[in-house]
Amino acid sequence: MILKSILWCLLLALLPNSDATPMADRHTTTITSHKFLEMIRPHYLKTGDTVAIVAPAGILKHDVKVIQKTKILLNSWGLNVVFGDHLQTKFNHFSGTDAQRSNDLQKALDHPNIKAIWCARGGYGTLRIIDDLDFEGFKNHPKWVIGYSDITVLHTALNNLGYESLHAMMCINLTEDKEAIKPSIETLKSALFGQLKSYEIKGHSDNIPGSASGQLVGGNLSLLTATLGSKTSLDTKGKIIFIEEIGEHKYHIDRQLQSLKRAGYFDHCAGVIIGDMSQLKINNPAWGQSIETLILDVLKDIDVPIGFGFPAGHELENRALYFGRTIQLNVTKSKIGVLL
Repeated sequence: MILKSILWCLLLALLPNSDATPMADRHTTTITSHKFLEMIRPHYLKTGDTVAIVAPAGILKHDVKVIQKTKILLNSWGLNVVFGDHLQTKFNHFSGTDAQRSNDLQKALDHPNIKAIWCARGGYGTLRIIDDLDFEGFKNHPKWVIGYSDITVLHTALNNLGYESLHAMMCINLTEDKEAIKPSIETLKSALFGQLKSYEIKGHSDNIPGSASGQLVGGNLSLLTATLGSKTSLDTKGKIIFIEEIGEHKYHIDRQLQSLKRAGYFDHCAGVIIGDMSQLKINNPAWGQSIETLILDVLKDIDVPIGFGFPAGHELENRALYFGRTIQLNVTKSKIGVLL
């Protein structure tokens, strides 16, 4: 009986004490990720490597200009570049039929000598082909897949398979203002060559302070919502979620966040980073809240650090982020620190 009591006391001592931290101090504690196997990291690029350019979604407008600027940039980095067979194809809303876009992407995924796949643009269309792709060749020759927005669908698929990917600018952005996109280009290059180590971003008065460690996942809010219930829906337990969006009404954003919340997306996450919320449409009648207040209202029941205003998404300054990588997030009112 005495032995049984001792064992019971030892068991209780090992259990987490949920009341150990006062509510007022919760956001200053460190939240550590659930234990996950480390993601497989494709090799960083080196001089002489080859990058494939494909368009898995929307039509590549100004295609000749984009192709020229892409080739010049990658060649200046000492890289070779190949272009998908259907990069300049136009089929209704898309840059080629589903089969053509899928075929270009599949070839790039399979090819042993291609070390990175840079998506020319987003738009809409990757969701239509994601289930037709075979990643067995990719597993034999992992490579960086680069893009944002609609490319979220590829990121979630790869992260679920256990591979890191790169949320960063796309080729079409090279036609934008040269000075404005400079940080996007610089961080993309640093990320591809393994030189991107950390960020320190100006804070926001609505930040929820705290520290967290976990794999960084996420992407475009609309696409994260669109993949709910599918095999490419993310498991966010113990992870840090990044979210960005463009061109939505606030009630659309609220509806999408509520959908993710109801699906348990935020229940056991380690932290949240809010990127660009761009070109928001005006509600009629007015929504009555700032976008930050809207998001905090949805996330009021979770106790994790939340950082607003990270420069990644649909603005010209679109800093590269390693999705699937375990990062250290430190949020205060004055800054967001990310150790990659």
